[in-house]
Amino acid sequence: MAIASTSGAADARESDRRRIDIAAASLPEAVAELSHEANVSIGTEGSLPRLRTPAVKGRMSIAEALARLLAGSGYTARQVSSTAWRIERARSVSTTRKPGDRPVASAPSAEVGEPIVVTASKRDQRLDDLPMALSVVRLSDLHRLSPSRSTASIATEVEGLSLTSLGPGRNRMFLRGVADSPFNGESQSTVAVVLDDARVTYSAPDPDIRLVDVDRVEVIKGPQGSLYGTGALGGIYHIVTRHADPDVTELTASAGAEISASGDAGYSASAVANLPLAPGQAGLRLVGYTAREPGWIDTDERSDGNSGRLLGARAGLGVNAGAHWRLDLTGFIQLLDSHDSQYVYAPGARSRPEQQPEPHDNDLRHVSARLARQGSAIDVVLSTGRTWHEVGSTYDATVGAESFGLADPQLLEDERQYRVWDSELRLSGKLGSWDWLFGVSHVRARQNFLWTLASETSELVIDDDRRKTVDTAAFGDLTIPLGSDLRLNAGARLFHSIVKETRLLPSGLESERQSRSGMTPSLALSWHPRAGRLVYLRYGSAYRHGGSDINSGGELETLKSDELAIIEAGWRETLGSGGQLDVGLYHGWWENLQSDMLQPNGLIETENAGNARIAGAEVSFEQPLARSWKLQAGASYTMAKLVRNALGYELGDRHLPVVPEYVLRGALAYDFKIGRADSSLRLQLRYLGPARLSFDPTLDRPMGKLLESRIEATVAVDGFETAVAVSNLFDSKADSFAFGNPLRFSAARQYTPQDPLLISLAVLKRF
Repeated sequence: MAIASTSGAADARESDRRRIDIAAASLPEAVAELSHEANVSIGTEGSLPRLRTPAVKGRMSIAEALARLLAGSGYTARQVSSTAWRIERARSVSTTRKPGDRPVASAPSAEVGEPIVVTASKRDQRLDDLPMALSVVRLSDLHRLSPSRSTASIATEVEGLSLTSLGPGRNRMFLRGVADSPFNGESQSTVAVVLDDARVTYSAPDPDIRLVDVDRVEVIKGPQGSLYGTGALGGIYHIVTRHADPDVTELTASAGAEISASGDAGYSASAVANLPLAPGQAGLRLVGYTAREPGWIDTDERSDGNSGRLLGARAGLGVNAGAHWRLDLTGFIQLLDSHDSQYVYAPGARSRPEQQPEPHDNDLRHVSARLARQGSAIDVVLSTGRTWHEVGSTYDATVGAESFGLADPQLLEDERQYRVWDSELRLSGKLGSWDWLFGVSHVRARQNFLWTLASETSELVIDDDRRKTVDTAAFGDLTIPLGSDLRLNAGARLFHSIVKETRLLPSGLESERQSRSGMTPSLALSWHPRAGRLVYLRYGSAYRHGGSDINSGGELETLKSDELAIIEAGWRETLGSGGQLDVGLYHGWWENLQSDMLQPNGLIETENAGNARIAGAEVSFEQPLARSWKLQAGASYTMAKLVRNALGYELGDRHLPVVPEYVLRGALAYDFKIGRADSSLRLQLRYLGPARLSFDPTLDRPMGKLLESRIEATVAVDGFETAVAVSNLFDSKADSFAFGNPLRFSAARQYTPQDPLLISLAVLKRF
């Protein structure tokens, strides 16, 4: 967004020195003051973080003044004309310089390594200052253009993030052991997927948004009820896209191909264009991608049946409205189709006997608007987003559907519609040495489930569930310094929620309405003994609506709302030579856990299962080594168990579903030169320990104990980048998920083998 612009032209070269007098302030305020004093235009790539800057006084050039203001911020400045400068995230010179650009005014780093600025806390803050567990995954240029970069790829780099393995667009996402069920039922998701400022999921499975032209993914771990409201028990999966730049014209395209050792071939393509509509004032960013994903499950004579197709597009309009205001309008669509399921009936197999095809589709459409004023004394953000989400699954019903009374059933159709409308107004700023945030939000969510059993001649509706949720809240967050090194952070959200549910019962459609008001607080104490080191202790909480369910007597029954509270301790430190260390410990109490349970007839109903306890530890480490080597490593341990049932009786060994008991990962990268080409080689390994399918002994199955592996080589020269990668190097076939078809679950054991060895080639070109 444009921070400020001139009221008249100034014929001054970069080397001219002038009197500069800028008081200590936040970075946006200081840049705006420099623009005013020097009578030049200074634009930015997105909004600048509200970092404190020192006073800058004396005779100096604009380049020198910018370098002092940007020191340690992770940003650099380049001159784009005699009277205009542009502030950008720090990158290598090869990726930021364009023909005709003047030299870059680099900001001397106040500390080794580029500081990471995140927005998941609903304001721009340095990761080193955030007293909460949060992981940030930044994407390379080549990966940023690849339609294969998905939620699963982020999980390989984030401790505590777990997925079921039903397949793309079917998976549930869990964080730090907060896992209620492996089955896609009616309960609200424990992890909210947020696209920029708008929540796109409420109860739906992970839409598997592909990370094309995405700047980064921020994963907040632990309950976030004070900031994000109901349902955020496990945390937040926050996707930050790249926005339209009104000053740069660019076009980047990529193409890829892949072949599976035990399946067929696939392809992918993507393109990103940034077009200034009015230089310095308005820009348009267009993104498009498509892919054909290889299949590798044979069903009788149907070879490689679980192939898939992907189509996505995003358009963003950015308008600098003056006086620090910027308007962003976004439209997004992604259509994801899988032609068949990917489970088998024998361990290590990639084939199964003849049965009906089981296609799946996950179609998401989203529009959003964001009006923000950032860089003044009080930042203002007004955002609204509307999401239309359809999820459809088909299951073979020739086995397991006899109890419904339909003669010769063939297929079970599970059709779901989700609607989310998320709106929010928030303000933030400083009151002396206190940082504050205040906001109001309103969320309307609707979900319709329709299960239909079909034979060759007739259909039978066996479940019809409709739920509407309205959630209105006011929230606030305050950070108070307690001396030079200590800070106290307190947050709270006051909410009022209304849930109306209509269910199909033997007696007909019946409705029930519930309402509840409450508060979800958070509290954190952090210690900054020196720059780059943070130690914190935090309490967080979240609440989830209690819905309705059909009890054993066929009547509509109200469920209790579940609540989660966690205490966590963390240590985050920036190491020498750009390294990073992050350590976390946590313990949580989960009351009245709601779980989607698979019934003997194959339907999924929600129950209050009881109380759970969750404890764990995780560590991540990243360190550049000598001679262009870089090491990354991580480990996590999770103990998540149901300790009492709904009647209050103590239970034995009842592990919560899906989450591995422990995970180990490591990656080693080497950067080198081949002539004029920049090249790299990276080996990545991750081992997932044992996991369980369910805490219910009648449903439980062992799974996990699998090794994931990948090696990738890249070469970049003259605007081209090429990558060759091999995944699952040892062609492992371990069971990643012990479930597939709800009707056939009782008739035969189900296994989901790992994706087979895959060789891929990708080429990127900047124009």
